[in-house]
Amino acid sequence: MITKVLEVDNHTVTTHFVLLGFPTRSAFQLLLFFVFLAIYLLTLVENFLIILVIYSDGKLHKPVYFFLSNLSFLEMWYVTVISPKMQIDFLSHDKTISFNGCMTQLYFFVTFVCTEYILLAAMAFDRYVAICNPLRYPLIMTNQLCGTLVAGCWFCGLMTAMIKIVFIARLYYCGTPRIHHYFCDISPLLNISCEDSSQAELVDFFLALMVIAVPLCVVVASYATILTTVLRIPSSQGRHKAFSTCASHLAVVILFYSTTLFTYARPKLMYAYNSNKMVSVLYTVIVPLLNPIIYCLRNCEVKAALRKAILCKGGEPREDGAVIN
Repeated sequence: MITKVLEVDNHTVTTHFVLLGFPTRSAFQLLLFFVFLAIYLLTLVENFLIILVIYSDGKLHKPVYFFLSNLSFLEMWYVTVISPKMQIDFLSHDKTISFNGCMTQLYFFVTFVCTEYILLAAMAFDRYVAICNPLRYPLIMTNQLCGTLVAGCWFCGLMTAMIKIVFIARLYYCGTPRIHHYFCDISPLLNISCEDSSQAELVDFFLALMVIAVPLCVVVASYATILTTVLRIPSSQGRHKAFSTCASHLAVVILFYSTTLFTYARPKLMYAYNSNKMVSVLYTVIVPLLNPIIYCLRNCEVKAALRKAILCKGGEPREDGAVIN
């Protein structure tokens, strides 16, 4: 495979990268294609169904489901940034990606990852208000505040990605720019640079610290307060009902943070491990697939609304065991 480069100001400017992906035999590549295609389509259908059900069912027009619909919308684009190119590479011998295409993929991927970090923190704050200040919940979590929080999540994600791209895109890459990954991520691009990337790595580390650590502190503080409040509830039924309102969100937070925390806290170091691709598969493929399932299995209102929508029944969903807000 020929590396396409240009000579500009005595520097070799790479115009294409080679995504090595999963180097296996052709038969196994075909199997991987069908497996990942099925997962991708199922992820899109799951998240689209959640958005549709929340939009169409008036009983779900609450802040908690507004955040959930935004999370589903985000994850539909999150997987779309990576999966289509990955599917093409499974079937093609030409695994190149243009420099502009690589930077574009990286920009949107970082945007969605950073936005999800902050959005999960906003959802944790929503659960904190719902459980610790239930009487003031309608006054605090207004439509205006919810819209502002979501807009702020997207703005922070877009700005963080832009700053990272500015530093990574101006690095020079020499030799054969082979990326030992199935998509353009920060780790491989920092490692294949042929110049000192310490400045880009420092900026990336600082921004990752801000985007990961601050939302994580919000999540931990919210759930610590929730736990303290719930343990003060005298009845076991009341404690169980309170815990059930945040169990699904907590499961999603643990899944997402545990699979991305160490990768993006020290991206250049993580690239040295062979398990990096498998960890990446977890948070780019498996977690977006599991999130809608977790929310549906743990949330009686969503399950009832989905059942009503799928079976096209006109009756009202049952209220027993419904999630409180």
